[in-house]
Amino acid sequence: MKAITSRDNPLYKRLKALAGSTHQQRRSGHALLEGFHLASAYLDVAGQPDMCIVTEGALAHDEAQAIVSRIEDHRIVTLPDALFGQLSSVVHGVGMLLLVEKLRAPLLDSVEETCIVLDGVQDAGNVGSILRSAAAAGIQRVFCAPGTAYAWSSKVLRSGMGAHFLLQIHEDVDAAALIGRLAVPIVITDSHGAEAIDDCDLSGELA
Repeated sequence: MKAITSRDNPLYKRLKALAGSTHQQRRSGHALLEGFHLASAYLDVAGQPDMCIVTEGALAHDEAQAIVSRIEDHRIVTLPDALFGQLSSVVHGVGMLLLVEKLRAPLLDSVEETCIVLDGVQDAGNVGSILRSAAAAGIQRVFCAPGTAYAWSSKVLRSGMGAHFLLQIHEDVDAAALIGRLAVPIVITDSHGAEAIDDCDLSGELA
């Protein structure tokens, strides 16, 4: 277990840059998962994180200790509460972050199962809620067209509550190009649509 006590530490500077910039997160291929729930969900599905960043205060909690016990010692870094606060996106957070590689999936030539396509869904909370609902419904594949909130941002991850690790999420997929890959009927939702969603037959495989 490694302890960082200075804000001038190169690793801390890297983490701070990543935490403060969605652009950096997109470029790095990594994501920051904050909180006990996301950490446990990731460990259950994906295995070891690149790094676990935890405050000295958080280690006093049984839940934090249970999570840390599942992670290899050389991947664990402790921080004082004051330094951790510069990395956290949550007010009164619990003092734990995992640095992980984003889970990537190959883009299929033909999509033959039910999937979700998000085109221009800009609200991060809505994107996370849709991902959570998709995972609960057993849908495995989600396509995000340009203009949709970044799926691995802190707010979407929090709202998704672990759904990311049960889904194959494809980002920056051009909607027009995707249509040619969809071998299932397409249903478009629109708040101004003439038919209520509860009145539609959504049985069978759909996009």
